[in-house]
Amino acid sequence: MKKLVSLVLLMILAAMLPEQVTNACTNFIITKGASKDGSVMITYSADSHVLYGELYYWPSKNWPTGTYVDIYEWDTGKYLGKIPQKAHTYSVVGNMNQHQLSIGETTFGGRPELADSTGIVDYGSLIYMTLQRAKNAREAIVNFSQLLTDYGYASSGESFSIGDANEAWILELVGRGQGKKGSVWVARRIPDGYISGHANHPRITTFPLADGVKSITSKQFDKINNPEVETVYAYDVIDVARSYGWFKGEDKDFSFSDTYAPLDFSGARFCEARVWSGFNMVSREMSNYLDYAMGENLSNRMPLWIKPDNKLGLKDVMGMMRNYFQGTPMDMSKDLGAGPYGSTVRWRPMQWKVDGVKYIHERAIATQQTGFSFVTQSRSWLPDEIGGINWFGVDDTYYTVYSPMYCGITKVPETFAVGNGDMMTFSDNAAFWVFNQVTNFAYTRTSLLIDELQAKQSELEDGYVVKTAELDKSAAALYKNSPAKAVQLLTDFSVKAGNTTVAEWKDLYRFLFTKYVDGNVKTKQAVPIGYNRVNPKVSQPGYSEEWLKAIAGSTGDKLKEK
Repeated sequence: MKKLVSLVLLMILAAMLPEQVTNACTNFIITKGASKDGSVMITYSADSHVLYGELYYWPSKNWPTGTYVDIYEWDTGKYLGKIPQKAHTYSVVGNMNQHQLSIGETTFGGRPELADSTGIVDYGSLIYMTLQRAKNAREAIVNFSQLLTDYGYASSGESFSIGDANEAWILELVGRGQGKKGSVWVARRIPDGYISGHANHPRITTFPLADGVKSITSKQFDKINNPEVETVYAYDVIDVARSYGWFKGEDKDFSFSDTYAPLDFSGARFCEARVWSGFNMVSREMSNYLDYAMGENLSNRMPLWIKPDNKLGLKDVMGMMRNYFQGTPMDMSKDLGAGPYGSTVRWRPMQWKVDGVKYIHERAIATQQTGFSFVTQSRSWLPDEIGGINWFGVDDTYYTVYSPMYCGITKVPETFAVGNGDMMTFSDNAAFWVFNQVTNFAYTRTSLLIDELQAKQSELEDGYVVKTAELDKSAAALYKNSPAKAVQLLTDFSVKAGNTTVAEWKDLYRFLFTKYVDGNVKTKQAVPIGYNRVNPKVSQPGYSEEWLKAIAGSTGDKLKEK
């Protein structure tokens, strides 16, 4: 009897229901030439109000002939079917495998006519199966196409970030329609020295058509390993659009984004604005696209990739993921909705009415519904097991701590592990719940306590940056004689780092809750000799003048002193 193997635990799959297709997830892509140390970096925030933040792990394994993989839909846990397993699969830590390949995604939905309820492989399974089967970005592109051609695509439109130790790609993909196997897609390599990003709207417009060298179709996969190849696309990506009547121009004018997911105000303001906000942190030129990000001038589209003003370090890229539009007209901490202490978030729904007039809340990169996020580093000058680091965090990116998980490790920290709590089961030793305790407390007191929170955040992350630099050297030396011992060293370090982060954040919560409870700010005073106890010094910051004026204006004479 053939063995059946679950690709992903059902409980993980059932947890990932999206809040809305257009309002979830943000990715940035950093090439070697755009980073200070020559690493390729991929970022991803997995945003859903019902996604539990945990670090997935699959060990490498040899499988018996006749083994099959059960596929469950990533968003719902629905069983979709089974496909043959590969004879050997690679280990995967989160969204990075043992060969330093990383993959992230954002959903854009696209035209509903292209959905296929008969497909077996959904976008989540596509990512994690590919990580187990591909060694580099180009292999991942081929694997994507082959899996969907053979078994059908079960999801809507997706943008993918795909990076390895040498190069990075953006791939955008939709189905072919009901009962039609395969997908239509375009993949473009980000030029070295540039960065790209996507956030729930497709960003590839026109692209160079097959010329035999720089651009090829899926029928020319034999050429994909030619380093000159910079664009790859499904051979019928334009033909499918023509068959539905969505495109009637010349092939050279075909735009993937404009055809398969036409841009509107919400696509710009809720989605593209996030890409703009990250780009704006590293390029002065992005001020030219503010009107586009705000949905006021949809014809002024941002480029697919930009060259940052300066090369980016790891902390710079982490900073891009901590953006809530600070320093821009969309700054979420500046209007009355931020409350008296400058909250960086807004409760949902995002769209609302007052007296029949429609309004919105901004959708920033840093948001309360993030389950987990990461920044991966792929470094070509080190052995794979050492070169790849998945800097992993849970909850809101502005308030999280990114802890280093080397891609070659053989176990994950207990505090990050699958099964340690879930979305409806609190665990006081689970990173997700510990960080949510701090963050949800901070949302109501942001301006009061953010300096202390960020000091601890920087202390931990800066310490890990120093320690990983030291560990890289010692592990590389050990690897020459004993790769297994080097991997064990990396595993011990990563497990300790994750558990230490959570322990430190527990202590931070105790400190912040004690200091700021009940609207007071308490500080310890020295205990005089001869006394057993001295009360703390208490200050009461009250509300800002702007907030007090808003209260006075909305209450009329009711609160006036008589």
